[in-house]
Amino acid sequence: MSDDKRRAEERVTINQEFESFDAFIDEYVTNLSRTGAFIKTKATLSVGTKVNLHFTVLHEDMETVTGVGEVVRVQNDPPGVGVVFSELTPESAAVIERMLARRNAG
Repeated sequence: MSDDKRRAEERVTINQEFESFDAFIDEYVTNLSRTGAFIKTKATLSVGTKVNLHFTVLHEDMETVTGVGEVVRVQNDPPGVGVVFSELTPESAAVIERMLARRNAG
């Protein structure tokens, strides 16, 4: 098996588009930075778990961040995981940069 195929099989997909408002309340992204994010979730993930990321952020419009990350911290209160980005699409990296620039300017 190729390394690319093995890596893809070892990942867990989290934060897909929310099916309902209740799901949005139960699972969302906070503390976004250039290198990672905290994701509030009831899903049980272990440190070291590779995850496929696909989530929406509100900037000037709703924009999507897509990439791959790794769980580096598990927290119980609030329940969630700290994820470090290992790959982001160029568009996603640009979204995060714009958000951080706007926050730092304000």
